[in-house]
Amino acid sequence: MDLRALRYFIEVVRQNGFTRAAETLHVTQPTISKMVKALEDELGGPLLLREGRGVQLTDAGQVVYDRGQEMLDQARLLRQQVAEVDNITRGELSVGIMPTTGHYMAPVIALFQQRFPGVHLQVNEQGARAQYQLIQDGKLDMALGLFSAPDPALERYTVARQKTRVVLPVHRVGDPDRPLRWQDLRDLPFVLYTSDFALHEHVLQQCEAAGFSPQVKVQTRYWDFIGHLVAADVGVAVMFEHVIARYDPRRVASRPLTEPAITWDVALMWRPGYLSRAARAWLDCVRAVYPRPLQGADQPPLPQS
Repeated sequence: MDLRALRYFIEVVRQNGFTRAAETLHVTQPTISKMVKALEDELGGPLLLREGRGVQLTDAGQVVYDRGQEMLDQARLLRQQVAEVDNITRGELSVGIMPTTGHYMAPVIALFQQRFPGVHLQVNEQGARAQYQLIQDGKLDMALGLFSAPDPALERYTVARQKTRVVLPVHRVGDPDRPLRWQDLRDLPFVLYTSDFALHEHVLQQCEAAGFSPQVKVQTRYWDFIGHLVAADVGVAVMFEHVIARYDPRRVASRPLTEPAITWDVALMWRPGYLSRAARAWLDCVRAVYPRPLQGADQPPLPQS
């Protein structure tokens, strides 16, 4: 059985579609379709039913999906163990990165590839809540996550500290330093991340604590689309400083949020216990780039190797 075809099939199920799976895997959609069809031919029947823009597992497909994940995990473990013997000259490392935090990990990736060019680095881009679950399930070696409080279930290393601010159309912001309280947002429409992002749940919880339910107009996975929606006056958004710094200041502006003002750690996370040599090497690279946490929307310097 071709493990690559199995991996493509599983990603189609996870992303609920061939197009999104192709984007995640950085291959063309016809390539994925061909590989899944070859897998179906090998196993003797359909594994997926296409329903609109999504997919539905057949009974056989459910078995292949469940057992296939176990097979891929075992294959990844085997490659890691071989790499251990070979002193990280080859192997594989899976790292999760939130879509809005790629700029934190770009210099780490550059340094890691300089030091360990033979290690295949797999990058998974999903929201913080999804990354957290993948770490807990053992699907990722490490991931960059967001924490507003300590989590005893995970080890972590902080690379930056961020605060949340409310983002509004620029014409609605007089003094960008004047704070807004959460309860001041009661009568305003909101645009939010989708529910697999930690910030989605954070906004709902803070609004509830302030005594109201937000008027949610649009939900999206894309930080830049949120900026466009705010600029068009569809609603306000609660975002992190490092994201706000990337918006067009001619169109949107922000104000601090208080009562409460919450500081978040942008941190590398992993499960306690055994770490492969590749994972330890990745952590060393993170520490080299971030010997101390960055504040606000600061950018790290490119590492010298």
